[in-house]
Amino acid sequence: MNFKTLDDADLAGKRVLVRVDLNVPMEDGKVTDATRIDRVLPTIREIAEKGGKVVLLAHFGRPKGRDAKDSLKPVAVALAHALEKPVIFVEDCIGDDAAKAVAAAKNGEVLLLENTRFHAGDEKNDPAFVQALAANGDLYVNDAFSAAHRAHASTEGLAHVLPAYAGRSMQAELEALSAGLDNPARPVMAIVGGAKVSTKLDLLGNLVKKVDVLAIGGGMANTFLAARGVDVGKSLCEHDLVATAREIEEKAKAAGCEIILPVDALVAREFKAHPGHRVVTIDDVAADEMILDAGSLSVAEVVLKLDHVKTLVWNGPFGAFELPPFDTATVTVAKAAAQRVKDGTLVAIAGGGDTVAAMNHAGIADDLTYVSTAGGAFLEWMEGKPLPGVEALRKG
Repeated sequence: MNFKTLDDADLAGKRVLVRVDLNVPMEDGKVTDATRIDRVLPTIREIAEKGGKVVLLAHFGRPKGRDAKDSLKPVAVALAHALEKPVIFVEDCIGDDAAKAVAAAKNGEVLLLENTRFHAGDEKNDPAFVQALAANGDLYVNDAFSAAHRAHASTEGLAHVLPAYAGRSMQAELEALSAGLDNPARPVMAIVGGAKVSTKLDLLGNLVKKVDVLAIGGGMANTFLAARGVDVGKSLCEHDLVATAREIEEKAKAAGCEIILPVDALVAREFKAHPGHRVVTIDDVAADEMILDAGSLSVAEVVLKLDHVKTLVWNGPFGAFELPPFDTATVTVAKAAAQRVKDGTLVAIAGGGDTVAAMNHAGIADDLTYVSTAGGAFLEWMEGKPLPGVEALRKG
């Protein structure tokens, strides 16, 4: 890989500014999902064990200036619990308070500085704010892939003024993504689901040039079905994008990319859990019915394809997986993919908010090759866009 990692860094006795993603869900002042905390523990521990001062930078929420409800102080408590060692919380990320705390800390200790977004200079990538942050570090480590699509002071600016390295979580993400689309084992299959084509136009346009098979599910499949002349009843469908769907199909054909759409579906007249529903061929959807999941024949086709591809990249569920029985297609395909990873015949990489939730729902999130917790950054990578926080880490 053309990135410097912790293997390249001399950490002993150094003040190491580490950008992490601690933008975790909270309720009543307590962290409700510690996934993002868990992801950065290896980097923190390694720097501390090698004798560096770990100075953590992170954002929380979308504050406009200093706001107590967006303080990282409660997160410091959860982080200390996860690390099983004290975390020194500092009330600001720049200025005298931060400088004194960093100077007073011993090698191997961990500090968490207050929310970088309490200062407008972070999101503006203001050079003066970059210098103020850099004053407390000798090295910079970025371990926040999920924020790498933003050119902010703490995610991109620091990499230009301090020696910069990828942390272990960032490194794992970049290695997995490289195996997914940059340099994959072929044939490659992509599964793209979700509600709307309009939110994933760039993604679809990039994938048809990169993958051998593209399976489209969720609400966006209805727009492609409509483009093929199928009456989708009252299903979610962007009829104004039918022409765009046809264009994407033409691009896929020209690139030699096979597109798989549902051939049957679970339909219902109401959008609720366990409604009256039936399985129909795609040409038999009634005018007052909604397509809410792919049917068993469609699932069988996708699962069969998994036997013939070596790499799978997945973003978005097949149906309304939050409501049973419309989770059937997503869960069945997810378990089939996980089994093939276990058998050693498939590299499977999934990412994006709904996708992570769907993989957790299927109970196989830990069984795929890699599951990215990054939302926007994962999507922009799949779209083929350069990520500022990643580009800044490249060697020379």
